[in-house]
Amino acid sequence: MSDALFELLQDLVSIPSVNPMGRDVSGDIYYEGRMTEYLENWFADLAGSGVEFQRNTLEEGRDNIAAVLPGSCSWDDGGRVIMLEAHQDTVPVDGMTVEPFSPVIRDGKMYGRGSCDIKGGMACMLTAFKRFVETPPADRPTVVMACTVNEEFGMSGAAKLCDLWLEDQWIPQPDAIIVAEPTLLDVVVAHKGVTRFEIEVAGVACHSSQPELGKNAIYRMAKIIQILEQYANDVVGTLNEHPLVTNPTLNVGMIQGGISVNTVPDRCSIEVGRRTSPSEVPDEAYQHILDYVRQHLADEDWADQVTFHPPTISCGGLSDQFNGEFATYVQGVVQAAGHPGLRIGVPYGTDAQAFSLHQIPTVVLGPGSIDQAHTKDEWIELDQLTAAAELYYQLLTNFGA
Repeated sequence: MSDALFELLQDLVSIPSVNPMGRDVSGDIYYEGRMTEYLENWFADLAGSGVEFQRNTLEEGRDNIAAVLPGSCSWDDGGRVIMLEAHQDTVPVDGMTVEPFSPVIRDGKMYGRGSCDIKGGMACMLTAFKRFVETPPADRPTVVMACTVNEEFGMSGAAKLCDLWLEDQWIPQPDAIIVAEPTLLDVVVAHKGVTRFEIEVAGVACHSSQPELGKNAIYRMAKIIQILEQYANDVVGTLNEHPLVTNPTLNVGMIQGGISVNTVPDRCSIEVGRRTSPSEVPDEAYQHILDYVRQHLADEDWADQVTFHPPTISCGGLSDQFNGEFATYVQGVVQAAGHPGLRIGVPYGTDAQAFSLHQIPTVVLGPGSIDQAHTKDEWIELDQLTAAAELYYQLLTNFGA
């Protein structure tokens, strides 16, 4: 199994599927189209064993793809359905110190963009799915293998995937879902959500030799940033608590303003990120920030010159309110194989939030460490890959019809 698994991962890494992350860029390394074509051909090779597959389009050139092997008991008669899910896209390759699309195996590790996040996990899931298709148990669940787009910049592919049962009714709603992310084979049962948005403030431009004739938008934004810093230090961390996930946070990550050093700027904008606890509603978190800033700007005569743009991303977290029984099952399989299989929460977000929104029991489990994700020399340990492929197979086999 190991050689085929490693070769599959090398294939996946060698196919660029870079998410532009909202940047105005072009080139054949961007978007997931070629990855989706590879996966379609891969699933087509299994069609003779009863596998059906389907693409569903997020936007032009960006398709989710999912394959299904019906169980021994049809879902119309109460048969169970379990889904494996991994995303097709990777983060950009700027500044990488290893060849991003020429995967190399060295010292028990495979290097390349996506090797850890999350083509390694995808290769393990595909391997387990194929093994399950070729040697299915007598009493087996329906198994769905889904590969989504645009996880790295909004997780909109996962939301679109839900149309397969909410609208298209191609498959029933899964009874349980395992999302691949690098967890070192621990079982993630809770994680944060996020809302990101832009704040813009207007000023009046003039020549910098007579600044009194203008209104400096950067100075105005400095006041807003101070208010947000106070909010980040004194307020946001008190709004919610979760036993497995660190408290909510806020960050001002980008600022833009001005056209030249000798012009008083008439515009300045910042981008704000707010990480929410699993039980928080991102839109409510966004509104709370707006109310706080407006309250602290109430005495400024330029307060009406501030624009709060709608969130560009607004995704909830993974709640452990709905996945307890399934997490116990997953943890038991992982620990029976000799791994710690800790039940944990994490501060970052995953596609799991889209499924948790519909109260589907969902956990995050995968090979590799988040510490190697998105890095300039991204890699994954081969031992983690072989262990994960076996665990995914056991989780499918033991799930039952």
